[in-house]
Amino acid sequence: MTTSGSDVTVESVVRRVVAEHHGHRGPLLPVLHAVQAELGHVPQEAIPVLADALNLSRADVHGVVTFYHDFRREPAGRTTVRICRAEACQAQGADGLLKHVRESGLSLGETTADGALTVEQVFCLGNCALGPAVEANGRLYGRVGPARLGAILDGTVSS
Repeated sequence: MTTSGSDVTVESVVRRVVAEHHGHRGPLLPVLHAVQAELGHVPQEAIPVLADALNLSRADVHGVVTFYHDFRREPAGRTTVRICRAEACQAQGADGLLKHVRESGLSLGETTADGALTVEQVFCLGNCALGPAVEANGRLYGRVGPARLGAILDGTVSS
């Protein structure tokens, strides 16, 4: 299988990434992060290749991919919004942001059918003094309320 119309296969990407981590102890997590950074997700067809290349069982690799929220099994939307759920953000109203997401008809961890938006939860964005914090496509926002989150989700937020 090729990745997004290119001549590069998932297998070739995985094997190259594994080779780059050759000799490292416990390379599965760094390899998974590198594969996801390159492909945008960890596709199902990467699991047996990773298992073979790292001498692990498919169940072990699948278990790690599905256990950690950082790994996507499907491509993310063109816009990815991450809502902090750590204690400081919770104390400042992160639950209201999650309620707004649900009321908007969105589901955490899923991408909209048109591929436009993925909303995820994370457990620290490192912006504790300005909670609740939200990150959209790598840009960090502090003191986000439901109205501002709505603007972020719609792509109409101002700085």
